[in-house]
Amino acid sequence: MGKRVHRVLIVDDSAVFRALLSDVINSDPQLEVVGLAIDPFEAREKIKKLKPDVVTLDIEMPKMDGVQFLRNLMRLHPMPVVMISTLTQHGAEATLAALEIGAVDYFPKPTENVASEMSNYRQLVVEKVKMAATANIAGAVHRTPSEISVSGRQLSSAYDIIAIGASTGGTEAIRNVLEALPDMMPPIVITQHIKAVFSKSFAERLNRASKLQVEELASDRAPLVNGRVYVAPGDQHLQVVKRSGCYYCTRCDSEPVQRHKPSVDVMFSSVAQAAGGRSLSVLLTGMGRDGAQGMLEMRQAGALTVAQDEQSSVVWGMPRAAIEIEAAQQVLPLDKIATYLVGKVYG
Repeated sequence: MGKRVHRVLIVDDSAVFRALLSDVINSDPQLEVVGLAIDPFEAREKIKKLKPDVVTLDIEMPKMDGVQFLRNLMRLHPMPVVMISTLTQHGAEATLAALEIGAVDYFPKPTENVASEMSNYRQLVVEKVKMAATANIAGAVHRTPSEISVSGRQLSSAYDIIAIGASTGGTEAIRNVLEALPDMMPPIVITQHIKAVFSKSFAERLNRASKLQVEELASDRAPLVNGRVYVAPGDQHLQVVKRSGCYYCTRCDSEPVQRHKPSVDVMFSSVAQAAGGRSLSVLLTGMGRDGAQGMLEMRQAGALTVAQDEQSSVVWGMPRAAIEIEAAQQVLPLDKIATYLVGKVYG
């Protein structure tokens, strides 16, 4: 018996792009474009009639923008949606807003129509649409967590660094963890698979949501300070080093690892070497295996390691890979991870 074919509805006001995207999606035997819509109003009727498994939704359209339509859709008829974004600052803000509302993932419109680039683009789109078809959309919807009180408690000296890695579904999962944390924690380093044009906006959104001070790593070397969070830039690895008893995070422009740059494995491996048993790591929702090997290195170096559970993950790929190789000591639902971290660092 063959694998199930996932039915896709494309929503985009550009006839040229609708045709291109149809060709890309239909090139995979497990995907079928069952309908095209030029705006959200036509999309609404076609969703009712065609009952697609996945919707690809352009952010910028006439009559109603994609983010507003997504907000209505997720309230009335929640389903897997992949946003189609422009690689601009405005596109970054709108895409991050869409992920907050409940979109599973996003992909950009192609910038070059050359054979080599289109081959990579085809692979990207097919991978993301197929992943969305099986995603846990309940995990994609943001829920504001309860604050964790540390009144009268002192920050322990046992842990120097917390490292968090994520991919698909991670922008909201990371926000969920940070929102619940108090304003004084050991320094936190984060690698989220995200486009370079989006990472600064992502860090700024986290900063607005968190009591901690969150920033994109903008210099080649920054000292790690309690109460601060450092987000890897979208086109470079983040690594942690120890010099003269002090920790620093640095940017690294080396090759992608596990096809990713920034890579969670690169960050976790550097933390294992720099801080060993004085660190904690968390691997959140995401597709693939990035982070599993680095987490194993951290565990072997004496660190505490936590993976997100299947039920709360949008895509249970990276955490599952860590569990399979016994890299994760704890497997927790998303809403328990902040409490676990506070319990450890406030001892």
